[in-house]
Formats: sequence, C-alpha cells, structure tokens
Amino acid sequence: MEAGIMAEKDPYQVLGVSKGSTDAEIKRAFRKKARQFHPDRNPGDAGAEAKFKEVQAAYEKVGTSESRREYDQKQQMANMFGGGRGGASFGGMGGGLEDMLGQMFSGGMGGGQFSSRGGNPFGGQAPPRQRQSQTQRPKGSDINVGIDITLEQAEEGGTFSFTFKRLKSNSIGAMEPKSITMKTKLESGVKHGTIKRLKGQGHDHPEGEAGDVLLTVRIDAGEGRYWEGGLLIQEVQTAYTTLTLGGKVEVKLPSGKVGLLKVPANTKIGDRRRMSKAGLQGGDLDLEFVLLETEKLTKEQKKALEALKDTGL
Repeated sequence: MEAGIMAEKDPYQVLGVSKGSTDAEIKRAFRKKARQFHPDRNPGDAGAEAKFKEVQAAYEKVGTSESRREYDQKQQMANMFGGGRGGASFGGMGGGLEDMLGQMFSGGMGGGQFSSRGGNPFGGQAPPRQRQSQTQRPKGSDINVGIDITLEQAEEGGTFSFTFKRLKSNSIGAMEPKSITMKTKLESGVKHGTIKRLKGQGHDHPEGEAGDVLLTVRIDAGEGRYWEGGLLIQEVQTAYTTLTLGGKVEVKLPSGKVGLLKVPANTKIGDRRRMSKAGLQGGDLDLEFVLLETEKLTKEQKKALEALKDTGL
C-alpha cells in the first residue's frame, strides 16, 4: 500500500452489523451509532465527531437497498478481479474490461487477450490447461443477491421481486452490464439465510452458458433483535442496578407474549440466556443483556449517582 493511502473501511464493520443483516437492521444500527457519537451528545470530542462522520459515510454506502446492492456487487466484482484492478465497478467498465473478463470467465478465456466481440482469443486452439471437454461448456460467474422480507411475509410465503446487475452478451457478442429485475416464489415458513439457486441467471459467458444467481433470504428480526447465523438474538435492556444486584426485567418475545425474566446478581453486559423454541418459526432465542441507556437523568438519579461515585462505584 502506498504511503498516505488508507484501506477503505468495511461499512458493515463500521455499523456493527453482518453482511447478512436486513436493510431494516442496518438502519437501526445506524441510528444507534449516530446517537452514540452525535456531536450534540459529545461536545468538543474530536474522536466522537470523527466516528460520527465515519458512521454517516458507511450508511451512505449500504443504507438503502439500492446503494447496498451497488456496493455489494462492486465488492463482488472487485474480489473476482483480484482487488478491483482495471475499473471493476459497474460505473466504469471501460478501461481494463477485456482484462477483467479474461479473469472472470475461466473456460478458455484466461491467459490471453479477450475480444469483446467474441471468437477464440488465442487465434485457434486454446492452451492445454484451458481446454474444455466435449461435454463440458465454460460457465459465467455466479451472482450473490440478497432479498429482504418481513416475518409476516416469511410465514405466508409468496412471490417477491428483486433487482441486481449482471454482465450480458449483446447482439454483437460484447459484454455489457445490465440491470435485471426478477420475481421469485418463496414457500411459506422460509428460513432466514435460505439460499435459492436460480439457474442461468448469473453473468453470461461469451463462449458458454451463464452462471447462476444465489439468492439469500434475509428476514427482518424486528426492533431490538438481530441474527447471528441462523440464531435469533434479542437484546434485553437492563438497568445497571439490576445487572449488579439482580432482579427482574420485562421481556416481550417474538410471539408477542410478555413475561418477567429473572436477572441473577453480577450479570455482565453481553451475558445470554437461551430460550428453546421461543424464536421465530419455532427456533431458539438467545436473550442478550445490554445496558439500559438513559437519555436524561432526574435530580434524584443524579444525586444518587454522585453518592455512588463517592463510594468508588
């Protein structure tokens, strides 16, 4: 890396979410981070101001379904092309397109100059390591796409639309990026993280068949919840005194039922309690203790905290 050039930060890491998070979860994470580092809450704190700007920049990249789709697919293209050399983004596929396609299409295209108008790039027979058997045709690359649905939609199933970009061969054999909108049917009770393979809907190959689309289902877990792989996590906001001394806290489960959860003394932030079959669609649910944030303290609370401060707490 050249001096003075810093690696671009992953917006998902900046926002504290996974790439499999739903759009709604990303928005909630942004709001939480923005409140935490907002200049009004941190007057004169240059570090907090820098974090606030960083969070804003990250949200601009993945905060909407359209911007997120663009970012994800640019990253996918960059990974395929060894770090994005040659202008890997869809917005600038002019210079370096031939080289990029040569890397992208493994079936008889690598190692030589690629003509976007078709034809054998080697002027005859492909090198031995690139030859394809009579029964095996070269294939374009697969495309990873996410589709966000609500819990109600997951339970009911139905037909849903999604949009993505693919490289498509035109009438003269040149490869061009195209925006594609498709519909797919999801069965009732579909699980979060389910991957549906759509044959032949991926990137075209100039000398073979198209790749596939790998469609990942992302179910919005709702406010205060998030996914960790296939496991649903629900945050339980708990006061510091309850965490330290023990007590009970009210919890509303995904089913809508409300109950009191016992909190043992000396519970730490991040500790979890698992509830079998209490999650979405009969799955398990992990209850994670987080500190209850108080926006504004009363005079009595301030006085009590001052007294605690004097005791060393």
